[in-house]
Amino acid sequence: MRLPQVTVLGECVADAFTVPSPAPDELVLRVLPGGGPANTAVALARLGTPARMLARLSDDVFGRLFRARLEASGVDLSQAVRAAEPSTLAVAELDAAGQAAYSFHAQGTADWQWTADELSATDLASTACLHSGSLALVREPGGRVVEEFLLRAAATATICVDPNVRPLLVAPAAYRARLPRWCELADVLRVSEDDLELLLPGHSVEQACDLWHSAGARLVVVTLGERGAIASLDGERVVVPAPPTAVIDTVGAGDSFTAGLLHHLGTKGLLGGRLTDLRIDDVTQACVFAARVAALTCSVSGPNPPWEHELQQSAAPVGP
Repeated sequence: MRLPQVTVLGECVADAFTVPSPAPDELVLRVLPGGGPANTAVALARLGTPARMLARLSDDVFGRLFRARLEASGVDLSQAVRAAEPSTLAVAELDAAGQAAYSFHAQGTADWQWTADELSATDLASTACLHSGSLALVREPGGRVVEEFLLRAAATATICVDPNVRPLLVAPAAYRARLPRWCELADVLRVSEDDLELLLPGHSVEQACDLWHSAGARLVVVTLGERGAIASLDGERVVVPAPPTAVIDTVGAGDSFTAGLLHHLGTKGLLGGRLTDLRIDDVTQACVFAARVAALTCSVSGPNPPWEHELQQSAAPVGP
């Protein structure tokens, strides 16, 4: 059975991680292809969902790295834009728990320069779900263009949005101002616990879910790191624990969760339109699956989501 296509729209970012250097006056970086939307597209394709990436890819060394990773993972880049601008670079430092703190080099880079003409020719006929968010949806000049594209796609596809707040690049107030509009467009809203604290400081998960439901989002999922996730479908809620995991780092875990969620919903024939057939039991099963995908991502270095066969192997019983 061929699964429904998910189209992902957003940025590709070069994630540079500091590594030990033999010289005290040198900085050694390990560069991996990342970016929240790109990580989600890679995870979807590796799980077996037909995934298409709408991205503005530079022809610089990082852009070539992005293309190689996306294509090797099976992501369709047939409608990606070849951009004249340079790629976005993020430098990450990991703490003892594997959490990353970022500094960004993103002024005038390719990811934020979307034009209406670049997206107007995109064929959405085969797209069951459009996932977007993160910086490409909020940074100008392209953010408003991406938002209008979501509105167009909503006529035929399920819309999933992940705000993925990055306060070093965009003030949280800008996300707060745009979020009601995103909820109006979105069928699925996935936020992290850190996002929640920046978007609605002082609010509980339950209060946030109710606010976002009232703004239009039918399914809200808040990921809580090692404590799992809380999902709310029209106010009916479920708590899903995270599998026990030996964490190497958490880079890309939330993106992998989103991919696992959408992949599972796609396998059940639930993507497309306004999720009218979705029930809380479906949400629970999808979140359990998504948590497994995120856990495997945390068990390796960098944003490196599992392939379908690795997920199957991890679920296989261990016998004598």
